[in-house]
Amino acid sequence: MKKFALSVAALALSAAGAFAADLPSRKAEPYLPPPPPPPPMWTGFYAGLNAGYGFGTNSNTQSIASGYHGYNYWNEGFDEAYVGGVSTLGAGLALSGVGNNSNQNGFIGGGQVGYNYQWGPSFVIGIEADIQGTGIRGNSRTVGLGADSTWLGYDYEPNNNYHLLNSTASGTTSVHAGVDWMGTVRGRLGYLFTPTMLVYATGGLTYGGVYANVNNYAVATSNADDYDGGEFDRTDASWNHTFVGGGAKSSTLVGWNVGGGLEWMFMPNWSLKAEAIYWNMGNMTLPTVSYAVSPEGNSNNCDGPCIAGPSASPATAIGATRVNYQGVIARAGVNYHFNWFAPAPVVAKY
Repeated sequence: MKKFALSVAALALSAAGAFAADLPSRKAEPYLPPPPPPPPMWTGFYAGLNAGYGFGTNSNTQSIASGYHGYNYWNEGFDEAYVGGVSTLGAGLALSGVGNNSNQNGFIGGGQVGYNYQWGPSFVIGIEADIQGTGIRGNSRTVGLGADSTWLGYDYEPNNNYHLLNSTASGTTSVHAGVDWMGTVRGRLGYLFTPTMLVYATGGLTYGGVYANVNNYAVATSNADDYDGGEFDRTDASWNHTFVGGGAKSSTLVGWNVGGGLEWMFMPNWSLKAEAIYWNMGNMTLPTVSYAVSPEGNSNNCDGPCIAGPSASPATAIGATRVNYQGVIARAGVNYHFNWFAPAPVVAKY
């Protein structure tokens, strides 16, 4: 009996060992860290070129003028002399007004440099500076009318006669103005719509070289009417002044801008962008001056040689013209991204 029990136990142990030998063998797998995220492809310096078109939004010009001329009338037969000075309000008004019939438009092109920093997977902040030459040009034309009246004394017999000097004028003011070059320094804040598509807002400083040329032309007709015994009994003299002149000025203006755009990283280190930027550099005021030497006039009251018209100094119309400079730039560009300081990808080691 004892031998039988030992035989059964040995048989059970053999069967258990054979079953264990048939089970699959399992070994512990090594720990693998998750793959690192891709490096931020937008971080780093970049440079590129751009080209587009500038649309003027408000290139109004405003001109204001006033002036002075003297009036001499000499009748040798009676030694009569009418001498006076009169503000040429008529000519000044004729050279004043607002011109807005042509905005400043033209092509624009140049280059830009900048730096981006990708903040997390979705945001990009940066700064960009650009400078370009422009063909932005515009013309305006103002047509005006004016009139004035001024009393002049009769100095041979002070209590006898006086003269009323009436003047009417018509004139034009033509302005040619534009922007020779322009630059901006702007901040940029963008959102990555996809890892390679950036939508951004931008704004900052605008500066540029501007110019304006003004041409003035006016004709003023003056009549000296004799006032005698409480009424005007005749026109003693009449003549014309033709005013020609203007002014020119160039300057550097500083203003502001705001806008937005899209930029697409279409291959490693290369991107295309399209943007629209509103800019405003304020206005420039330039002085103007026009001269006229009146011809001898015609007299209806002469007993001897009569001269009516030019004074010792020429007639002048002095004024100023203000030109506005603002518009919208629509342009496209290409950038190369150097990525000098972008972090290198992490390679797992085992």
